[in-house]
Amino acid sequence: MFGSLITAMVTPFDENGNLDLGKLPRLVDHLLETGTEALVVCGTTGESPTLSHDEKLDLFAAVVEVAAGRVPIIAGTGGNDTRAVANLTREAERLGVDGFLQVAPYYNKPSQEGLYRHFREIAEVTDKPVIIYNIPGRTSVNVQVETMVRLAEIENIVAVKESSGDFVQISRMISETPEDFAVYSGDDKYALPILALGGVGLVSVAAHVVGRSLHKMLKAFLEGDVRTAQMLHHELFPVFEGLFRTTNPVLVKAALELLGIPVGSVRLPLASISESEQQQLLLDLRGWIPENLEQSR
Repeated sequence: MFGSLITAMVTPFDENGNLDLGKLPRLVDHLLETGTEALVVCGTTGESPTLSHDEKLDLFAAVVEVAAGRVPIIAGTGGNDTRAVANLTREAERLGVDGFLQVAPYYNKPSQEGLYRHFREIAEVTDKPVIIYNIPGRTSVNVQVETMVRLAEIENIVAVKESSGDFVQISRMISETPEDFAVYSGDDKYALPILALGGVGLVSVAAHVVGRSLHKMLKAFLEGDVRTAQMLHHELFPVFEGLFRTTNPVLVKAALELLGIPVGSVRLPLASISESEQQQLLLDLRGWIPENLEQSR
């Protein structure tokens, strides 16, 4: 439904930290030209915790317009207030998005039954497909396999972006959910292992920088060329590690600037990278940033 390479897109800001929709066409075109098959808008990489309700709606509408039907647009409308999430999901659907990413409610640490009811209620307010986002490291709650199996029985809950890093859980999730329920890696460095277990693809951050090679890696594996996929994974691994030396999306935004695609900095409480972090990023991306752009920095 959404392809094998989905990019969790950064949110562009101007020099004052305001939403800068004028930067979207270049950013979206860059992602689509380098292999992205669907876009997540207002995910964690899009700094959703710092975006207002109206900013999210403006961003959804603008990306739908810029993408112009070329790829599906997945709206990140998740949060930890079920009623507010339901309302935002209804409003976003009217703007023409193609699906929704729903993060596990963070901070309030619901039970497994609370998680199930939360996601079920969100799914009931839309006819669009819903992807669950399980990332215990950020939310302090894990959507367990038994809960995911129950959620997969709901018609329009079609996939999970799985970022637990627990391969026993991931293996069980793939084997115990229906065959048409898609498991995506939520971490670039785990994409190939999750594909090997039966996953279908990746919701990526690194695709902002190395999208073509990522797309080749996924395509190679899915076509049975495991050796090529392994080779590309190992080539890309320093980039995967390098972009997460500090909290995402600080470094991927800096990397886009190095690529000549300005998207602005991050909003507080995230902080821009230091000079030493900038130098380390250049080392991590050596060979992936065109020399003429690197030398101009």
